Amino acid sequence: MRRFSARLLLLGAFFSFLLHSPLCAQVRQAQNPIIHADVPDMSIIRVGATYYMSSTTMHMSPGVPIMKSQDLVNWHLIGYAHDTLASTDELMLSNGKSTYGRGSWASSLRFHQGRYYVTTFAQTTGKTHVYSTANIEKGPWKAVSFKPSYHDHSLFFEDDGRVYLVYGAGTLRLVELTADASGVKPGAREQVLIENASAPAGASIALPAEGSQLFKVNGKYYLFNIVWPKGGMRTVVVHRADKLTGPYEGRVALQDLGVAQGGLIDTPDGRWFAYLFRDFGAVGRIPYLVPVTWADDWPVLGVGGKVPAALNLPVSRGLVPGIVASDNFSRKAGEPALPLVWQWNHNPANTLWSVKERPGYLRLKNGRVDTSFLLARNTLTQRTIGPVCTGATALDVSHLRDGDVAGLALLQKRYGLIGVKRENGRNFIVLVSAESERPVEVQRLPLTHRTVYFKAECDFTDRRDEATFFYSLDGTSWKRLGGPLKMAYTLPHFMGYRLGLFTYATKTAGGYADFDYFTINQQISRKE
Repeated sequence: MRRFSARLLLLGAFFSFLLHSPLCAQVRQAQNPIIHADVPDMSIIRVGATYYMSSTTMHMSPGVPIMKSQDLVNWHLIGYAHDTLASTDELMLSNGKSTYGRGSWASSLRFHQGRYYVTTFAQTTGKTHVYSTANIEKGPWKAVSFKPSYHDHSLFFEDDGRVYLVYGAGTLRLVELTADASGVKPGAREQVLIENASAPAGASIALPAEGSQLFKVNGKYYLFNIVWPKGGMRTVVVHRADKLTGPYEGRVALQDLGVAQGGLIDTPDGRWFAYLFRDFGAVGRIPYLVPVTWADDWPVLGVGGKVPAALNLPVSRGLVPGIVASDNFSRKAGEPALPLVWQWNHNPANTLWSVKERPGYLRLKNGRVDTSFLLARNTLTQRTIGPVCTGATALDVSHLRDGDVAGLALLQKRYGLIGVKRENGRNFIVLVSAESERPVEVQRLPLTHRTVYFKAECDFTDRRDEATFFYSLDGTSWKRLGGPLKMAYTLPHFMGYRLGLFTYATKTAGGYADFDYFTINQQISRKE
């Protein structure tokens, strides 16, 4: 018995050693990137012990996503600033027009005197948009807009109650707003804040300083920008001043891995971090956190000037279901029709979709004839996530009409889709690739079943950026269709790949597709 007890003590000591060893501590730490998914242009605030973040989803609706976290690592969606940005042909995919890569761009999130403000700007409308609410988690949001569209602006509330925007590229400017941030203050003049904000990064610049985020810490003003030197990488530049209007002195604050564009956030226990993002191929622009220390009243980013792989923060619990989630389309009374993880590609036509007409299914209806997948209304999307992920669905095709196409897509300019096309009274499983930026039907197979199952596997590991499509007739036995799709992040769309459920008509309106479920997980089939 004593030997047994002694062994237990030894085992306990051994496991205690493992638990508290540096190796185990590193395993338990958060890892960069903190979100391996397209969440760019972050703006983060802390209210008490709670963090809130806004981001960019441009042409998606609803737009300007708002997320919440208690630890800076584990985030979940709590809402959007707007259902739709505006009602133009471009935003509604009407008359052959679209707003891919535009819509609402980088937002600025602030909390002032009990009210939350999110501002953004849009080339599509030519306006600056301001959304405000007393309850960021439940709304409602008050929306106002005004001209012009202030590029990459930062909203700033001064201690004396005055309100400003800092904006621009290369030459950064300041303009004063009204006290409620609903417009430019009458009589206010735009003034140059920094003539050449790119200068600290050198004389040869590919992307001039932009992405402004302005902060006041211990009475000093700190302006964060991204700049891209020619032949170099995305770089963080910080300017500092004793007065809002300057003069400002600047320096390179971080130049590592291309991690850049963002700002400062502190924790309740007094630690500081910079939130930034990194272009990471087809999955999109992914968020990082970088520790910040202070020296001579300057923020010092990184560990020895580098972005650390591990962070002294709680470990991530994953992106499911906070950022993406599976959905069986069954709704209880009082539940929203669609969870927050879903966004429509452009503004939806709300009369042409339902989760009530056939309980337990998402019904997408064809209300018009379209010429291509990219111009089709009501493609319902979620982010892809890295380093790998699989999205899958089951589709009832019995109500498609001749010329209709429906299925599962990976949405970007160089998209890929697997679906069912009805031609001359017959259904065919088709694989379409736009890898060349022109859609090509790669393969087709006859389909006699009423229900067919599709899945798309994405491998973003080390920017491999390959997708593989599969079909099944029973939901269990899967067969690969065609070769891999080489995914690519393109500027015309300016967004990481999205998994999408879709249908559109090419001959006559009136058909519809019923989707039984959508699942997403962070696994793929392992190749031999």
